[in-house]
Amino acid sequence: MADTKSTPVETITHKATRANIPPAELESVLEAEDKAPMKVAYERRNKDLDPQLVWRGKDVSDWSDLVVDAPPIYLQEQVHPKALIEDLRAHVANGRPRSGGNGAGPSLFDHFGLTDEDREAEIEFYRHTRKWSNRMILGDSMQVMASLAEREGLRGKVQCIYIDPPYGIRFNSNFQWSTTSRDVKDGNLAHLTREPEQVKAFRDTWRDGIHSYLTYLRDRLTVARDLLTESGSCFIQIGDENVHRVRALMDEVFGEENFVSQINVRKTATPTSLLDDNFYYVLWYGINREKTKFRTPLLDKPVAEWVSETRGGSWGLRYTEVDYRALTPAERSEPKTIPEGSVYALSKTNSAGPSQSDQRFVFQGAEYHPGRANHWKTTIGGLQRLIKADRLETRGGPPWMRRFHQDGGFKRLTNAWLDTSGKSSERWYVVQTDSPVISRCILMTTDPGDLVLDPTCGSGTTAFVAEQWGRRWITVDTSRVALALARARIMGAKYPYYLLADTPEGLAKEAALSRSSPSTRATAGDIRQGFVYERVPHITLKSIANNTEIDVIWEKMQPAVEAALADLNHVMDCLEVPHPIETGARAGQSLDFWSTDETTLPSGEPAKSDEFLEWEVPRTARSPMPDDIVPEWKEAWRLIGEIENLEPDPAKKDWENEQKAEALQIDLRDCLRSLNEDIYGEGKRHLTRENIPHEPYVPWPPIAAKALEAFWIARIARQREIDASIAAKAEFETLYDKPIEDKKRVRVAGPFTVESLSPHRSVGIDEEGELIDAIEASEGLRRREEQESENYYEAILENLKKAGVQQRDKADRITFTTLKPWPGEFVSADGRYQEGKGEAEKEKRAAIFVGPEYGTVQRADLVAAAREAAEAGFDVLVACAFNFDAHAGELQKLGGVPVLRARMNADLHMAGDLKAGGGNLFVVFGEPDIELKDDGDKIRVELKGLDVFKPQTGEVVSSDAADIACWFIDTDYDMESFFVRQAYFPGADVPYKALKNTLKAEIDEDAWDSLKRTVSRPFARPKTGRIAVKVINHLGDEVMKVMRV
Repeated sequence: MADTKSTPVETITHKATRANIPPAELESVLEAEDKAPMKVAYERRNKDLDPQLVWRGKDVSDWSDLVVDAPPIYLQEQVHPKALIEDLRAHVANGRPRSGGNGAGPSLFDHFGLTDEDREAEIEFYRHTRKWSNRMILGDSMQVMASLAEREGLRGKVQCIYIDPPYGIRFNSNFQWSTTSRDVKDGNLAHLTREPEQVKAFRDTWRDGIHSYLTYLRDRLTVARDLLTESGSCFIQIGDENVHRVRALMDEVFGEENFVSQINVRKTATPTSLLDDNFYYVLWYGINREKTKFRTPLLDKPVAEWVSETRGGSWGLRYTEVDYRALTPAERSEPKTIPEGSVYALSKTNSAGPSQSDQRFVFQGAEYHPGRANHWKTTIGGLQRLIKADRLETRGGPPWMRRFHQDGGFKRLTNAWLDTSGKSSERWYVVQTDSPVISRCILMTTDPGDLVLDPTCGSGTTAFVAEQWGRRWITVDTSRVALALARARIMGAKYPYYLLADTPEGLAKEAALSRSSPSTRATAGDIRQGFVYERVPHITLKSIANNTEIDVIWEKMQPAVEAALADLNHVMDCLEVPHPIETGARAGQSLDFWSTDETTLPSGEPAKSDEFLEWEVPRTARSPMPDDIVPEWKEAWRLIGEIENLEPDPAKKDWENEQKAEALQIDLRDCLRSLNEDIYGEGKRHLTRENIPHEPYVPWPPIAAKALEAFWIARIARQREIDASIAAKAEFETLYDKPIEDKKRVRVAGPFTVESLSPHRSVGIDEEGELIDAIEASEGLRRREEQESENYYEAILENLKKAGVQQRDKADRITFTTLKPWPGEFVSADGRYQEGKGEAEKEKRAAIFVGPEYGTVQRADLVAAAREAAEAGFDVLVACAFNFDAHAGELQKLGGVPVLRARMNADLHMAGDLKAGGGNLFVVFGEPDIELKDDGDKIRVELKGLDVFKPQTGEVVSSDAADIACWFIDTDYDMESFFVRQAYFPGADVPYKALKNTLKAEIDEDAWDSLKRTVSRPFARPKTGRIAVKVINHLGDEVMKVMRV
């Protein structure tokens, strides 16, 4: 059983709000004016302002504004990763819940909606706001951005946009065909994506090669610019193949005066026949360069680099709080050999220019002046604080200040990013940007709570990074594969828990870092107040000299130091030998611990000849052996050596050597007695054969060694307090990439939604340029001549007549004997086919519904088409489309008319250009085979299989678990919005590896294993009486089934 002690799992939510947009289930109740098609016009930049790049077709497009469709965006899923973890926590090893309910219960999902009192407002879409949740949107990025700006009021609200467009025009630089493989090859026809939006992007967007590429990019940059705040930034990542063209393009869109930097990012070298390619580039532009938000990124400056770039001067190493030595010539010439410690350089304490005040200064018993026509860099009081801080040092001349590496051991980041290569997280996608690159861009241009947009989602790296640093995010992609990968990645992500500044813990930590009293203000956990960050002090002579807290610490802790010094001096008469002084004005002299004389220091201060001054106390409890005693010490070691050579072997009786050894032992005792009396006084026996030093020094007696240890304990404690005060009170730089982490807690991603564009990509327009029946068109009541080109319908019907429709039974194909156009609003053709064999054979009528060329068919479309088919007496409805909305799978029959959903092979987009050969062009796409199982007072769901459309071969095959990338359950489906309450990943890597390691003590192995299964964990019977199951295969296809319980 899991450990009952739980690791807190936290998440970041934002105080910001977002537009209340409709879920797909409530599309039918959307106000007509909100459904109505909307276009947004973007003014072209004046081409006379600056030099511009010219390409084929640009002049034609520049004759008018850029006009972009802005369709509504619909909610498809609402995901709260914390709820999924809490659901796992609620189960023990036998699969039974620890407590009743559905894990986290509805409370976490309440974040997505309005309160019960606001029920009416909740379905008044676009007229109210709701709590912020991050967003993952399927659709063309240009239309999504236009919709965000025009319908949801996000114009001028985005702080940072990161765009990672295709580097060139090769197919494998754009698309990934499956969630299970990142291996995409230009020459492999089986690897061509068959997603309509992406086929369109490849076939149409790049039709004119680089010319289409530039048009594509300029249009999206134009729309993206409209979303940015006045202080906002736009980054675009590009390779050397097109960096020169894209920079000219951005000059045109943003204005060359708003160019900020071209960042050179080192990558793994790409071998070429000439110079290897070792870099890619990130172009950074602002809306207004002068107002661009910028948070200075800092890097550690290695000691070796600091020493190497600073020529001349004197250097030293502090290897404990109070121990110093000079760097050796070898260390100075080869800084990498410097051992661990605090390296420092000596800097002047005086400056040129005379002073009107007395400049006499006393340090360690000596008097100093700044020199003729010079003055000290600070006041005499400031110099005294430098003394108290142990920051002054003399090497035979005037005092210098010790300037440590950590006083400012950092450097500002430049536009050469050489340290990001190889630091990427796990690879999820065929084209995936290294996380550190995006992290830096976001961290230096945004604050926590700011909004980040990525119109090129890919594997979701921008969303992943923005979530880590507490930014709001919106990410967009046309690829279902990309969004399937990104969704799983965010759902299973584990993040460090950073202390929020606007919390009691954050206030306490801020106070500790600044050595000030904690604030008593009320806190609300607002992420917009930021995190508590690590900081690096910028310590200078001035900051130390002006730090009055040093005086307070000195007054508080100096009495203990002085008392320990007095105790040490009191017991030093246990030594008969003098002790040489190495520092201060008495350097080169010796203390005679039996003397009663007083001397006067060069500074005029009195001093006793038998007592240490504070700066004279040695670090080790020993004194150099006087020269006149060294012969006795050498004699003792000679005797010890001879004795060791003569000591007999106990196994042998060597009486002669034994007698010699006994004689030598007597001589050694006499030698040691004389040595002890010379050093410690008559009757003292501190040195023995066992402890006589190997070097000529005098060990202090235990009483003196203990007193010395007590002195240094007090001295180091004072130094630590002063060092901490210096660091806290100095000016500092904030390390925005190093928030303070609470390692006792773990964080998962905050709530996010999966959304998609309205499926209707175009609008009927009459000869006057006016909208034709806009309301009906937006509701799906479109006529084929209003929505799609005549050639498109003719091509589809021609191929349908030739190819027929492949049903679930692979041997059972619908072959049309005739196929004629039908003048209906939804039904495009009347198809006749024979059913049965022999005498049982009879003719059947099939109503043919053809979906949009670049869009998705929704349930409402099928309902309208099936109703029209029933009224016209058709036997069956064959709905042909490139994509069906997940809800469309719920409709299998309307009245007496069966509905067959035939997935069209994307070869019909490409007219033979991208794939040679045939294949099944129209294939009926099945539904998931789901069974409900009772489990006591709870239920389980078993997913037995799914019919999967194979776009490479045009076949439908019964899938196993390996073909299912993931499947989700809304265990209490309200028919209004799909909440992911349980998630499973049978045919993909479970994205919870990091969380599993962190929570392995409290979430059972069985619960983790259940994430790979096709049988759900038990859950309570839904209050709504319904559950919904959504299944997604590795091609990104979705199908949803609603079941009554």
